[in-house]
Amino acid sequence: MGGAAAQAGVRQSVRTNRLKLAWKYLKRDKYLYLLLLPILAYYFTFKYAPMFGEIIAFKNYRFADGIWGSQWVGLKHFERLFTSPDFFKVLKNTLLLNIYGIVFAFPVPIVLAILLNEVRIEWYKRTIQNLLYIPHFISWVVLGGIVIALLSPSTGVVNIVLVKLLGIEPIYFMANNFWWPIMFILSGIWQNAGWGTILYLAAIAGIDPQLYEAAKIDGASKLRRIWHVTLPGIRSTIAILLILRVGQMMDVGFEHIFVMQNKAVYEVSNVISTYVYHVGLEGSQYSYTTALGLFQSIIGLVLVVSVNKIIKAMGENGLW
Repeated sequence: MGGAAAQAGVRQSVRTNRLKLAWKYLKRDKYLYLLLLPILAYYFTFKYAPMFGEIIAFKNYRFADGIWGSQWVGLKHFERLFTSPDFFKVLKNTLLLNIYGIVFAFPVPIVLAILLNEVRIEWYKRTIQNLLYIPHFISWVVLGGIVIALLSPSTGVVNIVLVKLLGIEPIYFMANNFWWPIMFILSGIWQNAGWGTILYLAAIAGIDPQLYEAAKIDGASKLRRIWHVTLPGIRSTIAILLILRVGQMMDVGFEHIFVMQNKAVYEVSNVISTYVYHVGLEGSQYSYTTALGLFQSIIGLVLVVSVNKIIKAMGENGLW
């Protein structure tokens, strides 16, 4: 009994010391913590407070009744969701577009960053970086219009060049179930590759230059230095960005899809985000689409946690 009481006393003492230390740091860095308040307010207002609305996934929500006054229906909307052929179609499209993105788009910034790192003419390097980065700041409303105009079968530059050089018939890129996903992925690379390149260039800048010198002295070629020094040096950054990317497997986004989508390719372009827009907002089926959104969030969380564990098991630092 005496030993247990002593251990309890020690634990209480440790907790007290931790609280005193935390209060000491809080008083010392109070202005830094004050700077965090707007960020915390943003996340609480726009990220956590809206979670309260998830309750309507279990109700037959009506505006007139409000959230609390609407009738409870339990798992009715989830049952409808998992028996709907439309749901499995949009789920398939969402997963396929994300898989294409990981396979073809994810490696592009890594390759660009490695290539730019080998450029020794500074003005040329900065020019290429700026050209790659500019599309990231342009809205998809503008970029989507540019893509559609470039690929137009009658006046698009791409088709004009193909007709004149190869003598083939114009290709309806944006109205073809085969070509549309390809154009979607390529346009996504166009906008996002520059941002990813900046991240990887920052990671490469943190690699010790002496490692390159040592590899060069040992007779390693440029490709060998990239393989044995650069890639291992940015491996942790690649791992973290891959975890975040896999966490978005259930979400393609909305603006990109919505701008480039049309009825001719609805079979391959209708994804969860556009389905929620058409069925939930236009069709006023709020409870049903909230159930879909809740399912989407849970799967995303499971994917992030699972991939994070796999990455940590491989010896890399995960998100936590």
